[in-house]
Amino acid sequence: MARIAVIGAGMGAMAAAARLAVAGHRVAVFERTETYGGEVRSFARDGFAFDTGPGLLPLPAVYRDLFVKTGKQPLEECVQLVQVDPAVRHVFADGTSVALPNVSRAGVVEALDAAFGAPAGERWGAFLNRARDTWDRCRRPLLEEPLWPNWEVLAERDPYPAVRKSGLLRRRPPTFAEVTRRELAERHLVALVESALLAHGLDPRTTPASAAVLPYMEQAFGTWYVLGGTRELARAVYERCLARKVEFSFGAEVVSVVEKDGRAAGVELADGTRAEADHVVAGIDPLRLQELTAHRLQAEGDVRPAEGRERSGARFTVLLALRGAREAGAVHRTVVHPADRKAELDALATGPGAGVRPTVTVLRPGDPALVPDAEHESVALSAVAPSPEVLADPAGVQAYADQLVSAAESAVPGLRERIVWREVPDGPPAFAAHPALAGADGRFLYPSNSTRLPGLHLVGGAAHPGGGLPHSGMSGALVAGLIVEGPEFRGSQ
Repeated sequence: MARIAVIGAGMGAMAAAARLAVAGHRVAVFERTETYGGEVRSFARDGFAFDTGPGLLPLPAVYRDLFVKTGKQPLEECVQLVQVDPAVRHVFADGTSVALPNVSRAGVVEALDAAFGAPAGERWGAFLNRARDTWDRCRRPLLEEPLWPNWEVLAERDPYPAVRKSGLLRRRPPTFAEVTRRELAERHLVALVESALLAHGLDPRTTPASAAVLPYMEQAFGTWYVLGGTRELARAVYERCLARKVEFSFGAEVVSVVEKDGRAAGVELADGTRAEADHVVAGIDPLRLQELTAHRLQAEGDVRPAEGRERSGARFTVLLALRGAREAGAVHRTVVHPADRKAELDALATGPGAGVRPTVTVLRPGDPALVPDAEHESVALSAVAPSPEVLADPAGVQAYADQLVSAAESAVPGLRERIVWREVPDGPPAFAAHPALAGADGRFLYPSNSTRLPGLHLVGGAAHPGGGLPHSGMSGALVAGLIVEGPEFRGSQ
C-alpha cells in the first residue's frame, strides 16, 4: 500500500483519489479552500441556486465508468441525470432561430433544412462525417492514453481529413474557420458550429481543424443535466471518495513539494506540517505547481511546456433571479449570436470591450431544486470574459452584464420586467479550459500527467487530456493507471 498526497480537490483530483483508494492505497487530499469540486461551484441566495461552473454534462460515460470502478452504486443511483432535449436552440440577430434535438442526426438535418434551406442539413452531415473520422484518429492518443513521449507527432499532424483543392492536397493544415467556411458555406450554419469553440473561448480562425471533434462529441454522445445542478455531481464524487476512505483536509494550502532521493516524497503545508507520501498528485495549474518545487518539471524535449500552450478565454457569468414561472416549452439552453461576428472574434485576443456583443449562452434548467417556489425561475448567462480593463472597473463589469442581459431578452420572454435581482459572482472569471487538440505545433496540447520529478503527477483540467468535466475525469483515470501500473501504462483497453 502506497501513500498518496493529492494537492487540490477538483474533479480530476477526486477522480484519481477514488480510483487509487480502490486500488488499495492510502490517499490524503489537501485543499486550500473550504470545499471540494474546483470550478464546479454553486451560488445560492433567497431560495435561488445556480451553477457558477459548468451547467451541463457531456460524455457522462466518463463518470459512469468512475462509479462502476470504485463501488457498487452506479452513477445514476447517486445523482439524477436528465437528457436535455432539445439540446440547444440558436437565435440569430436577424430573427432566425433553430432548435436542435439531442442525439438525433436525422432530426438535426431536418431542423437545419427547415431553418436555412435544404443544402444546410446535407452540408452539416458531411461535416460531421469528417469530424467523426477526426475523432476516430485522435480519440485514443488524446483521451485514453497518457501523452506520448513523442508528442511532436500529435503537434505536427492535424488528423482532420485532407481535402483536395484544384486537384492537389493542401499542404498547410486548415484552421477550423477555413474548414467551416469551405464545407458549410451558409453563414448561420458556420456561426452555429463555431459556437462550440467560442464556449471555450477559442478563436476559430487560429484553432486547428481537429477542433471539429467538439461539435461532434455533443452530437454523438448528447448533452445531460444533473438534477439539482452540476454541483451535485461534485458532491457524489466527493462522497464516493469518503466511502473509499480518502482523507480530506480543507483550508490546507500546500506550499512546497517535498523531495527525497530525487523523487517526490510528500508535501509541506502553510502551517509548517509535512505529509509524507510515496506519490504526489497535483490537481493545480502546472505553472503554480512549478512554484512549489525547485525541480524543473517540464522541458521542450519532454512534453509541451505549460507556458507555451494556447490558453482559452475565461467565462463571464451573470446569475438572474426571475419572478414568474418558466413558460411551457422553454428550452434549457439557448445560444444567442451577435450581429457582428467579426468584431466578436477580433476581441477574443484581449477580451471584449464596450460595444462588442459576444455570443451569449442562456441556461434555463427549469429545476424545482433551484428556485424558492414554482412562481420563480433561475437563469444563468455566460459569455467570453471582457478585457482586464473592463473587469477592473465595477461600472464596466455591470455594463458588460447589461450586454448579456440584452442578448438574453431574445431567449427569455419578458426578461427585464421579471428580474428580481442579478448577481455577477465575485472573483476572477474561470478559464473555460478546452480539451486537448492535435495540430497547431502542439499549442493546444496540455502538459503530460507525468513530470520530470519521479513520483509527481499532474491531474485535472490543466493537464492532459485537457479541460471540461469529462476530460478532467479522464485525467484521473490516467494518473491512477500510471501510479498503479507504472510508466508502462498505456490506457484502458
